[in-house]
Amino acid sequence: MRRRHLMAAGTAAPALALPTLAAPALAQSAPEIRWRMTSSFTKVLDVTYSTGEYFARLVSEMTDGRFRITPFAAGEIVPGLQALDAVTQNSVEMAHTGGLFFTGKDPAFAFTTTVPFMLNPRQQAAWMYHGGGNDMLNRLLKEYNVYGLPLGNTGNQMGGWFRKEIRTVADLSGLKFRVAGLAGNVMSRMGVVPQQIAPGDIYPALERGTIDGVEYIGPYDDSKLGFDKVARYYYYPGWGEGGAVFHAFVNLDRWNELPKAYKAALEAASGAATQWMLAQYDWKNVEAMYRLVAGGTQLRAFPNEVLDAFYRTTQEVFTELSAQSPRFKELLESQAAFRDRSFGYHQVADYSFDSMMLRIRRAAR
Repeated sequence: MRRRHLMAAGTAAPALALPTLAAPALAQSAPEIRWRMTSSFTKVLDVTYSTGEYFARLVSEMTDGRFRITPFAAGEIVPGLQALDAVTQNSVEMAHTGGLFFTGKDPAFAFTTTVPFMLNPRQQAAWMYHGGGNDMLNRLLKEYNVYGLPLGNTGNQMGGWFRKEIRTVADLSGLKFRVAGLAGNVMSRMGVVPQQIAPGDIYPALERGTIDGVEYIGPYDDSKLGFDKVARYYYYPGWGEGGAVFHAFVNLDRWNELPKAYKAALEAASGAATQWMLAQYDWKNVEAMYRLVAGGTQLRAFPNEVLDAFYRTTQEVFTELSAQSPRFKELLESQAAFRDRSFGYHQVADYSFDSMMLRIRRAAR
């Protein structure tokens, strides 16, 4: 039993720091700290929101209750899309959010979450924790008086919900589409009218016809938000979000004031919570997808013509943003170099294994 426990712990490397933070290791004089954490997510989105709650609980347990963080859903303190500003201004000590919501401030924020045609969830973890990604991103966040810790990953996302079928690039023209991050920049060049809408406001906009479609996360969250009730066609793959990393944004002054042990607690808890969120989505999206299809959702693959057009347009956007921003160029080159190198390995490892299993299962039917 103990051997199985140790093996399970080894699946989430950032969480390995947990045992070193047991209460006896904390100084008797460790301060009692109370923080507020605003979220960009509503409580209806139980996986994303509860990941923040799980993180806060771990921090409390690892500090024997001396460091407590109280989560607040989007709108309880500030609207979801104002989370970064609240942390920057020290209105709250920290936020649980997605950096891609703030690409209007700096396009480089997209790399904190996801960039079109770039990294899958495993590649994101490798790049952030071992490829220097976290350090590079925190140089960006420092300009906003913020320190960032990865706090969750949704896994690969879907391409979005549409009221009508998308057979050609021309079918995109004029569509009002809720999309976040650089994918919105790409789609706008292809005739789409991107809409930046907080998660809790998406369904009313889709129901009223204010928007014609939406890209959010995946089957579990999308069905909870009711998108299938007002849009019939569900497209894949999620070309714009191979995996979306969420973050804990901490006010930099508050971060610098923390005792070393409390910083370690935040780092360990955020790593454990990231693995916890990804595992939840990998479990819950499976049954949710089958329920959606059984309920009449039309699952569709984007035509290659459309995907190829998305890719070409993405490269144009990358070229222009790299010319405008040395930081964007640095982050792009770092991620792209790792992506291209790692695909050589994954092609003979994960991809070949998945292909083998799909072939064997088809043959067995």
